[in-house]
Amino acid sequence: MKASDLFVRQLEEEGVEYIFGLPGEENLDFLESLRTSSIKVIITRHEQSAAFMAATHGRLTGKAGVCFSTLGPGATNLVTGVAHAQLIGAPLVSISGQKALRENRQARFQLINVIEVMEPVTKKSVSIVDPGTIATIVRNAFRLAQAERPGAVHIELPEDVADSRTDARIQKRGCALNPSPDPRGIELAAALVNEAQHPLIIISGGAHRNMINRHLTEFVERTGIYAVHTQMGKGVLSDESPCSLYAAGIHRRDYVNCGIDRADVIITIGYNIVEYPPYVWNPNLDKKIINIDFTEAEVDKYYNPDIDIAGDISRSLMQLGGLIAPRGNDQTFAAVRRFLDRKLAFDSNKQYPLTPQEIVRNVREAMSPEDIIVLDNGIYKLWFSRLYRTYAPNTFIVDNALAAMGGGLPSAIMASMLRPDRNVLAVVGDGGFMMTSCEIETALRYDVPIVVLVLNDNAFGFIKWKQQSRDFANFALDYSNPDFVLYAESFGAIGMKVNSGDNLSELLRKAFAMKKLVIIECPIDYSPNYETFSKELSNIVCEI
Repeated sequence: MKASDLFVRQLEEEGVEYIFGLPGEENLDFLESLRTSSIKVIITRHEQSAAFMAATHGRLTGKAGVCFSTLGPGATNLVTGVAHAQLIGAPLVSISGQKALRENRQARFQLINVIEVMEPVTKKSVSIVDPGTIATIVRNAFRLAQAERPGAVHIELPEDVADSRTDARIQKRGCALNPSPDPRGIELAAALVNEAQHPLIIISGGAHRNMINRHLTEFVERTGIYAVHTQMGKGVLSDESPCSLYAAGIHRRDYVNCGIDRADVIITIGYNIVEYPPYVWNPNLDKKIINIDFTEAEVDKYYNPDIDIAGDISRSLMQLGGLIAPRGNDQTFAAVRRFLDRKLAFDSNKQYPLTPQEIVRNVREAMSPEDIIVLDNGIYKLWFSRLYRTYAPNTFIVDNALAAMGGGLPSAIMASMLRPDRNVLAVVGDGGFMMTSCEIETALRYDVPIVVLVLNDNAFGFIKWKQQSRDFANFALDYSNPDFVLYAESFGAIGMKVNSGDNLSELLRKAFAMKKLVIIECPIDYSPNYETFSKELSNIVCEI
């Protein structure tokens, strides 16, 4: 068959339902093969958005999301989203076109070595030079992308290879199972926990899987061991659990560290040092650490596990839970939870523009426990991570690894496509929103109903806070914005603005009820950033 047909048939064999991208002339054979396939092609307005969407697909399903671009500038535009997938541990396969390997009549026009560009941000980057190898290369790409720890793989498909003929056949998918944990490691870990006075769990992004959620909840209920979430781990254990100490909201000492400080043994679950630097929670190198993950730990000076349990996390938790003596209610950590409830309580003062705390409170009131919130990257991410109670896995989507601006809107589009039965809210800053706001048209074209809350301070607020914290002058970070209501309406979306006296939670409920694409502009007062994150957190007193 035609080589591009074989490529697409192999994608179908891998179970690919969606492919996101922006084609060029070098992809036309591939695009034509997709036209007659079962795969739904989602054409975005920017390749970076396509990669963000594919990464979110991988993150929410565990199956590799797929994105594609043309050569040169199209491929380089993919890089940010591909790197995002690699750092957060989301399975992704990206595909780029390339000039003909033979009879290239355009010399070096748009020609760069995409394979070498992609190598530092992927698990593997490979070019197809022989059409007979297509099925094997694609099969290996999905196997590697989805293998623990998941990440990104890149494939280059030159146009003359795509247009050639081949007798090669599709390769069938196999079934890969995670290994069982070593029984000796489980025994050693149980002994260490049973000897500990105050063991504590740190739950990270790698634990966002249904089976882990169930078995971790059972583990906590049986043992009585308390848990802290990283930003990307929020929701794995419901905050309704009396053993939840909520989440670490910032890469520095925060109130949750009043609990972490008291732990003598830390059990990390699905942890990667990219999410929450171990220096923040183990600065004195005095914590005994048990790592429970699908793979062995990535070691750091401040993260050098005493016991490393590699294997299926759910099985590890089941086996370990059976060997740990129930602790009853740890009064120390029970006091920490009460302390956190006091310190992180919402301020009842209302003002306009709204403060970050007031915005988080209103959003939480408008969302059900199963609804999904997707955060772009800005200072508001810290407020939501600290204050937004989360009750189910994969309902709080945040990137605290690459932390790229612009990912909020495309990621929310993908979340809504995968979970059409839930309300999906994208919370974005004005800076990040304008980087990928072109995807408003994409959402409208594919009839994806989401609500986008644009927090507008007419500045790069996160960097302004850092600038102020270092006693630098206010310089270069302010700008102007369009009228976001008119901007939304110009696309054909619905635009709203939070005005003085408006109730944000009521506006959000109204927007969700429309089942349309709604953009809500909300002016925000970021003055609490400096007061809280610079002054208050520099003088923490653990009142326990």
